[in-house]
Amino acid sequence: MPQKDVVLTRRQVEGMIADDRTVIIVDGKVLKVDAWLRYHPGGDKAIMHMVGRDATDEVNALHSVEARQHMLKFQVGRVERRWRNFLPPIQGGKFRTYSDAVEATREDTQDEDASIGSSSTPDSPLFDTVDGSSNLRRRRHNNNSRLHEVSSISSLSSIESSTTNDQSKLSALDARTQQEIDLDLAKYPALDPATQDDIVQKYRLLFDRLQFEGLFQCNYASYFIELTRYSFLFSMFLILLRCGWYGTSGLFLGMLWHQLVFTVHDAGHMGITHNFTIDTVVGIVIADFVGGLSLGWWKRNHNVHHIVTNSPEHDPDIEHMPFFAISHRFFDSLRSTYYDRIMAYDPFAKFMLRYQHYLYYPILLFGRFNLYRLSWEYLIMGQGPKKGPAWWHRWLEIAGQVFFWYWFGYKVVYQSIPTAAGRFAFVMVSHMITAPLHVQITLSHFAMSTADLGINESFPQKMLRTTMDVDCPEWLDFFHGGLQFQAIHHLFPRMPRHNLRRTQKLVQEFCREVDIPYALYGFLDGNKEVIGRLADVGRQAAILAHCQKTLAERGDFGHH
Repeated sequence: MPQKDVVLTRRQVEGMIADDRTVIIVDGKVLKVDAWLRYHPGGDKAIMHMVGRDATDEVNALHSVEARQHMLKFQVGRVERRWRNFLPPIQGGKFRTYSDAVEATREDTQDEDASIGSSSTPDSPLFDTVDGSSNLRRRRHNNNSRLHEVSSISSLSSIESSTTNDQSKLSALDARTQQEIDLDLAKYPALDPATQDDIVQKYRLLFDRLQFEGLFQCNYASYFIELTRYSFLFSMFLILLRCGWYGTSGLFLGMLWHQLVFTVHDAGHMGITHNFTIDTVVGIVIADFVGGLSLGWWKRNHNVHHIVTNSPEHDPDIEHMPFFAISHRFFDSLRSTYYDRIMAYDPFAKFMLRYQHYLYYPILLFGRFNLYRLSWEYLIMGQGPKKGPAWWHRWLEIAGQVFFWYWFGYKVVYQSIPTAAGRFAFVMVSHMITAPLHVQITLSHFAMSTADLGINESFPQKMLRTTMDVDCPEWLDFFHGGLQFQAIHHLFPRMPRHNLRRTQKLVQEFCREVDIPYALYGFLDGNKEVIGRLADVGRQAAILAHCQKTLAERGDFGHH
């Protein structure tokens, strides 16, 4: 029998992961993707968050047919039963080695749920100390790599912990975490296998229907209209620059950058031609050569965001300490598994978060400057693939960065604008006018749930629970560039943005059928929700600071 047809038990898969193997389950096939990890164009960490899990829906949503066919090269077996997810090692999961075949066989036939991270009542480090010992082995993320640490507020859900932890024993922040989990449990469908399987089945039927109706095919006529808009903005930028209207010229350049990002987003998801090389080149030309931003950095960041949406420890799109926190959990100085660093809740953060709802828009005015920093860090540190089909991306991007700073920094800012004041005005206006983009990016997630409902939640439910759509008239779609349909986009990332509006009614029907609330707000109401969330977390930060100050003054250093 070929190795790929061998039926593997859950304990055997657990043992493979404990032995530092990167194993995921796709369509009942067991894939050992260690050899592919360093070559994955979408980054290694997106794969790490799927280790030990059934990644079928995530893989199908984010990958082409060709990519899925390529994955079959890594098949080492298959599973017959409905797969019960493990908690991935990067999120704090612990795994037992497969050392005793007799014992393992007995356990497999008795109860596979004995595995850590998947039992009905696992211990949750949410209420444990950081240094809690265990005789179980925590798997490393890569061979010969150090362990990713997890903070005291870990990725392990505390849903089940309520059965073993008295609410009175919880700290105020832990109690708040449990309240948010309970709220989501009451608001969204149950997490039992039957309910979640039904959601997944209906989601896959919807996916097939959308493919049949051609909604994954790009309407290139729409891009002709986009190209016309881009040409107008670019022409106005050059004309006004030549006329000496530097601030106004910068305004049009910033508007061009704002619009171009939407096409980069499409290309990054292979939503234009669906051809990996063509869409990548389109994305790099626009992002790096025209905009000075790294497409590779964005893809690595964005793929993780799509898989662990709104997770405070794991989703880089909500990790903005010390400037913003959309959850009280950031008060515990969480460790980011994406950035591999502690997001310190230090005195500066304590001050900033108390006023974050006032500082939200002013800080976003400078958001593009931070994107430059992240892009340079990605390219200089070589965080992308160095071999495989994406080996050349880094070098093309570096060439793009050199070209951008030549035409923008030298030819436009330095040579074309004679005065320091004019240069300053041009640079600041061109960059600050892109602030609405950062509002649009954060709008769909900042006001949504950050609660962790655990490993049993299905992909479609998690996407709809953590993402909102923004209601706007059709004529204004160009301004939002598809970002107003983020919930739909998270369900179907490779769908061209010009087809998202047509898909909305079908997604709303799906939500009604499976009883998942579909979050839809107007642009102003959505902003109010975000500001309200920031203000709420800011108040919690102020209350916590006051309590800590009072306890310090009293000399009370007990457990509270």
